[in-house]
Amino acid sequence: MQSSNEEVVISEVQGGVLTPADLDALAETLMQSVALGASIGFILPFGFVQAQAFWQKLLPAFERGEKRLLVARVAGKIAGTVQLVVDQPANGIHRGDVVKLMVHPDGRRKGLARKLMTAVEALAREEGKTLLVLDTVTGSPAQTLYENLGFTLSGTIPHYAMSTKGMLESTSVMYKVLV
Repeated sequence: MQSSNEEVVISEVQGGVLTPADLDALAETLMQSVALGASIGFILPFGFVQAQAFWQKLLPAFERGEKRLLVARVAGKIAGTVQLVVDQPANGIHRGDVVKLMVHPDGRRKGLARKLMTAVEALAREEGKTLLVLDTVTGSPAQTLYENLGFTLSGTIPHYAMSTKGMLESTSVMYKVLV
């Protein structure tokens, strides 16, 4: 998907406005991520129609600005994404939740996840957030990425969520104070 001369462009989807091709690319990225075992809330079997429905359901939250959607494009096509939940209760307005970081298999091992995380942190700062929180499968490559980006492990919860194959897995809750 990405050769050495293809530029990666990280941008926010403004107002939740996505073209049909963008929705299809997001659905494909989600479907492929789940197929490869990403613990992002879905269990196999999981198909393209379900992935499209997931993104369609989120569009109103993006339109209202409750969630912000960042995408990584390679050669103009979406190859990765991450969301920042900015709509928090009054006692948590300083906090942003990082959710659903995923990279299409064709775009993996090329720095897209790191670039998306750097961009979501910058967006959080623009939003006046001083704390980011997230969770991930304990011991996963994602946990290592987050640790390398300065996130601190708060703790682990055993048997927190099912893997895509239906096995209970521990999750690691992480945070990063933005100073």
